[in-house]
Amino acid sequence: MPLHRLTPTSRTAILALLLLTFDALLHPHSAAAHAILIASEPPQGGTVPAGTVTVHLQYNSRIDRVRSRLTLTRPDHTQATLPIDVAGKPDEMNTAATLTPGPYVLRWQVLAIDGHITRGDVTFNVGP
Repeated sequence: MPLHRLTPTSRTAILALLLLTFDALLHPHSAAAHAILIASEPPQGGTVPAGTVTVHLQYNSRIDRVRSRLTLTRPDHTQATLPIDVAGKPDEMNTAATLTPGPYVLRWQVLAIDGHITRGDVTFNVGP
């Protein structure tokens, strides 16, 4: 159908579709940069000995550690914000905490290089 026979609404829809397609061609990997947790220590559902526990989280993309956060929920349901080590690879967060026996939840929130914030939890136990 010739363009001049389309309604203004149809022409606008076609133009919008063309612009979205063009943008997708120029930025094909923009959505792939969301930070997804690919490895953790302690491992999800794992058990570690009581005492000083090293926390290591690795993501599939670079993260902004300054604008990221780690929150630990203790067995008594109190929470603590853990300091994030500024050194390390650009796709990881590291810290350490002295922990007593019981179940813990480590909530992470990271800002990825694509500007999106992603969140998640790592649950683990601390044994005697």
